[in-house]
Amino acid sequence: MTDSTARNFFRDPALAADPYPYFDALRDQCPVRREPHHGVTMVTGYDEAVEVLHDATTFSSCNSVTGPFPGFPLPLEGDDVTELIEQHRHRLPMSDQLPTLDPPVHTDHRALLMRLITPKRLKENEEFMWSFADQVLDPLLARGEGDFIAEYAGPFTLFVIADLLGVPPEDQQEFAEALRHRPSGDGGIGSTSSESLRHHPLEFLYERFTAYVEDRRREPREDVLTGLATATFPDGSTPAVSDVVRVAANLFSAGQETTVRLLSTSLKVLAERPDIQRQVREDRSLLPNFIEEALRTESPIKGDFRLAKVPTTIGGVDIPAGATVMVLNGAANRDPRRFEEPGTFDPRRRNARQHIAFGRGIHSCPGAPLARAETRISLERLLDRTTDIRINERVHGPAGARRYRYLPTFVLRGLTELHLEFTPAETETR
Repeated sequence: MTDSTARNFFRDPALAADPYPYFDALRDQCPVRREPHHGVTMVTGYDEAVEVLHDATTFSSCNSVTGPFPGFPLPLEGDDVTELIEQHRHRLPMSDQLPTLDPPVHTDHRALLMRLITPKRLKENEEFMWSFADQVLDPLLARGEGDFIAEYAGPFTLFVIADLLGVPPEDQQEFAEALRHRPSGDGGIGSTSSESLRHHPLEFLYERFTAYVEDRRREPREDVLTGLATATFPDGSTPAVSDVVRVAANLFSAGQETTVRLLSTSLKVLAERPDIQRQVREDRSLLPNFIEEALRTESPIKGDFRLAKVPTTIGGVDIPAGATVMVLNGAANRDPRRFEEPGTFDPRRRNARQHIAFGRGIHSCPGAPLARAETRISLERLLDRTTDIRINERVHGPAGARRYRYLPTFVLRGLTELHLEFTPAETETR
């Protein structure tokens, strides 16, 4: 065992700042390998990761967001733990969230979500994005500098999802105030006091969307919230209010978090790499592939978890029933067996879109088209309205000695702040 692979991925803060040498060391030994601290089987190979993600029969997603902490509430013994999982999965944190559900419940709830984010609704939402991007950019570009995450990516993604779900304009500022200061990645549920709501965004979202759905079911209107309230399962049955609320809240919180990280990665690349910034300025047709390469090189989700229901074999490695498996998207997306020179950012990479940053299989991210649209429109407007984008060296230090802080979690990957400087275009394209 090398020093690198002996490190505790789940507790070592240095690995939050840069996990990639650890991922590479694991993969070099074996693309499927059990780590020594918590007994988690780490999947770092691309083909092996895709195999796990597509196999919802062998693997349960009940622990997808919790992993080894706190672990399953009772010992999982025997060669088939399917029934034990079904009987006790409700005792796991976040057990009512879409990423943790298995078929057939997951099938119905995902279908409900897809009825909310239809192509028509996404197109209407995109029209909102074009004008709103400029509103959020105006003060940032007027000053010529600022924290891109706090001043643009955070508010932009929050209001875009609020618009998509039909949150009334008169309530949107309340959403912004309640959710603005939440700890990144916090998904806890707790007290409904105003102070607690800042720290438990799901509770706030549950409360508000419950009121919306109940109101629109009593008095339907010609609005998006009525469509949300009256959406049905594939068999035509009406979901419980709580089912609709959970789906809406999950899209609101998870979609915003992922897109903020994608936006900040994209801007960091442009600001750190003048050569790449010049390429995309001169050829905007590169933007879609640029976004895919940003997703590949810095996956917003490092990985998520699965629980083996029965014994299986992945990549030639035996996985016993009851084993916790972590599919490391961030590692698989840098597997040299799939991506040539995987540590190099190449906006013209031909197979960039093969990344699994948005997952694969039944749990692939349903909000991926929204995240891509938000990022593309934001980049278009920034490139239109500036002639140069740079890292603020007063905050982050000079090239070669940058100081960046990353989210201190083993699931999310992204900067906590990104201070940039802008040279506005003399005549902005508005």
